[in-house]
Amino acid sequence: MDVKSIRKAYRFYAPIYDFIFGGIVGQGRRAAVEALSRNPGERILEIGVGTGLSLPLYGSEVAVSGIDLSPEMLDIARRKYLGPDFPQVRELLEMDAERLDYPDDSFEASVAMYVASVVPDPAAMMREMFRVTVPGGSVVVVNHFSSRKPLMRGVETRLAPFSKRLGFRPDFSLESFVERVGVEPERVRGVNFRNFWTLLEFRSPDPDARRGCRDKPRVSATG
Repeated sequence: MDVKSIRKAYRFYAPIYDFIFGGIVGQGRRAAVEALSRNPGERILEIGVGTGLSLPLYGSEVAVSGIDLSPEMLDIARRKYLGPDFPQVRELLEMDAERLDYPDDSFEASVAMYVASVVPDPAAMMREMFRVTVPGGSVVVVNHFSSRKPLMRGVETRLAPFSKRLGFRPDFSLESFVERVGVEPERVRGVNFRNFWTLLEFRSPDPDARRGCRDKPRVSATG
């Protein structure tokens, strides 16, 4: 995956994204938002906010900043959710998840829904999420990871050469992802239809542990 292919894929998906991906993974979005710390006044960062399908799920007591690499997806989200009907949505910005334009400790919580297998370097995205989230803050990821079932794993492997066209990596290993992130999740559970997707709950490490994460090599987390 690379930035050019991601933008191209989601330029295609933008007009039909809600129709294709709205219902089938909606339960995972709700679970991810529920897993976040959402105390009144807290600032939450959503990585890969896309067309904004998750934005109505946040209560008005929090302040949500959403970022995405696709201007076409963001245009749809802005038209729908930037306004008085959704006071929780503070900003929707075009930004690279691996190079966030926010200072350290800018948010009390952060979340990436169905993004980890899209970005070129998932470990770099996680390092940035830890950096901008206060130590001890919720960092939640929901994504599809490679199946343990041989038949499905074979299908994912055959689809892998088409990752750029699909806009995500189908052969995305959970074990490899966690190893390269360098931080163990506090909780891992299945979500959506037949638990085909996985929700991981992390805590942002303290500054010393974050430095150890940043020292890890920049490699993509594929199986």
